[in-house]
Amino acid sequence: MSVRLKLTLSYAGFIVLAGALLLAAVWLFLLRGRPGSSPVFSLSDFPLAFDPHNFGPRAFFPAAVTAMLFLLVFGLVGGWVLAGQMLAPLSRITDATRMAADGSLGHRIRLPGRQDEFRELADSFDDMLARLEAQVAEQQRFAANASHELRTPLAVTQTLVDVAREDPDHDNGDLLERLHVVNSRAINLTEALLLLSRTDQRSFTREPVDLSLVTEEAVETLLPLAEKHGVAIEAAGEVASTLGSHALLLQMTTNLLHNAIVHNLAEGGTVQLETSQDSKFAVLTVENTGQELTPQMVSTLTEPFQRGSERIRADHAGAGLGLAIVKSIARAHDGTLAIVARRDGGLRTTVRLPLTPSATPP
Repeated sequence: MSVRLKLTLSYAGFIVLAGALLLAAVWLFLLRGRPGSSPVFSLSDFPLAFDPHNFGPRAFFPAAVTAMLFLLVFGLVGGWVLAGQMLAPLSRITDATRMAADGSLGHRIRLPGRQDEFRELADSFDDMLARLEAQVAEQQRFAANASHELRTPLAVTQTLVDVAREDPDHDNGDLLERLHVVNSRAINLTEALLLLSRTDQRSFTREPVDLSLVTEEAVETLLPLAEKHGVAIEAAGEVASTLGSHALLLQMTTNLLHNAIVHNLAEGGTVQLETSQDSKFAVLTVENTGQELTPQMVSTLTEPFQRGSERIRADHAGAGLGLAIVKSIARAHDGTLAIVARRDGGLRTTVRLPLTPSATPP
């Protein structure tokens, strides 16, 4: 049976039961009103209800049956109408669910009326559809960009191999070097895509992590790169404890520092790293000098395969996933990423992660 039919039968049954109790009360009242009758009702008085000599020219039972039939019909019709009105919002939600299952994520219920359970369900479903639509669009854009980025090194590899086959006497040393570079780039891109997928799924173990120690590890790793490009690194701060994956948070900090070094001034640039914590968050701030960026360009830096500057050194061009991975890692740790362009050029990047429950704010 449908829910509407169940509600209809429930309403009708309740009305019939209430009518039966009412008739029983009337019957008891009439029996007690008979001369010589007992003030206490008993089952031995039941046959008296069918005797037409007790209550006038008509017996009580036929009138009771007629009243019960009327109440039954009234309960069924009224229950069917009321159930239909009450379940009408559920029908709209069901239609929206079918449309979403068919791939139409742009449809919204927008249920009018007062704020009741159905309205809350419809609003929650609309919010879920909006998030799904945004995620599907992001995944489609990501897949298209990933396919394009992976196709480039594969096409270059195919071209180099074809050239080598057509000219067997050609020096293979340069060919092997170029193949090594292209293959390394494809491997790095694949590893970045896997890391991005891992963080989106949040498939990692959480443990207490001090961002200040993670920052020291990242600086030690990338200090040779900074010295090679003439960029000075200044790291300072205090203990900032959060709960998460040490490996992922180290990758996040390394990506931020690498991005700050690569997108810096040609000579004499600086990168400043600072860790701190307030009453709720552990904060990591990375600030670097560099070229001036517009707000429109800054807003696209966390998109996959977006590069904020055309001047990227070829040996560390990356896959265009650095800040996208940073954003994904921060979001997987229930944190936020904020990127602001500096007035004198460069960026100021701030990551806020929830403090560990045992951390004491300064």
